[in-house]
Amino acid sequence: MYDALLIVSFGGPERREEVIPFLENVLRGRNVPRERMLEVAEHYYHFDGRSPINDQNRALIAALKLYFERERISLPIYWGNRNWHPLLADTVRQMRDDGVRHALAFVTSAFGSYSGCRQYIENIERARAEVEGAPLIDKIRPFSSHPRFLEAMIDRVRVALEELPQGRLVFTAHSVPVSMAQSSPYVRELERACAAVASAVGRTEWKLAYQSRSGPPSQPWLEPDIRDHLRAIRCDAVIAPIGFLSDHMEVIYDLDVEVRQLANELGIRIARARTVETHPAMIEMIAEFVQQEHTPCAADCCAAPSARPLAGARGSGTEPRP
Repeated sequence: MYDALLIVSFGGPERREEVIPFLENVLRGRNVPRERMLEVAEHYYHFDGRSPINDQNRALIAALKLYFERERISLPIYWGNRNWHPLLADTVRQMRDDGVRHALAFVTSAFGSYSGCRQYIENIERARAEVEGAPLIDKIRPFSSHPRFLEAMIDRVRVALEELPQGRLVFTAHSVPVSMAQSSPYVRELERACAAVASAVGRTEWKLAYQSRSGPPSQPWLEPDIRDHLRAIRCDAVIAPIGFLSDHMEVIYDLDVEVRQLANELGIRIARARTVETHPAMIEMIAEFVQQEHTPCAADCCAAPSARPLAGARGSGTEPRP
């Protein structure tokens, strides 16, 4: 059995002065023009340089601690990020010093893709390699078909449909390069989850669209983009960001700023479902994971695409990037 739970996420700046160092860290070693990085920085400056993702992870950890205490689950919870403080290697070092031997890692990404699954496994192993005597760490497999995850998303969509009952139901997820999608179950898992949620809320018609694409125009990414889809249908829509676990920067900027601006231009109304965040079903799901035997991902799951995108595409559960 496990003696610790590790929350692994992407990370984000919390002050204006952290924005550029954060983005430089994300893009280290990648051939991305500086002007493009500065353009993305403006997304953060729109919110005074503070990404909400760290506060959302703190809220998740607080909710888990309350649940663990109530259910008498004696398990410490740690938190480490891929790209910003608290950095994963620092957290693994603290776990070792605390005597942790075998931890379970919950990654804030529900769907299988290189950036949302395999890359996090690589991040964990790289962090362990930096820490002598590091504990063993097993990553939870992608969980988009788990009944608790679907229950939480169904609740969120129902609330949004009450706000705009006549709206078309449109799900969104992070666009990724087509080459990445072809090497993983990403699209298949998304379509299956969307169909399950739509059926549960009584909708036979729905659409899966994508958002937050990056990379050069010459590189094919998953489509349609949510904005192109809204331009095509030109009618009221209920948007459900099923591919994201929390209302982090990509969700609030791409949907609550850019898409709402487009809706105003088109003269249509939109309602946006919340992400699952700390929904009770999500907390129960994570608690179930820590009390069960875990089957690791296959060694070849969610393989890296043959040509990785220059900007470091990151699949679901991540934030804007050049």
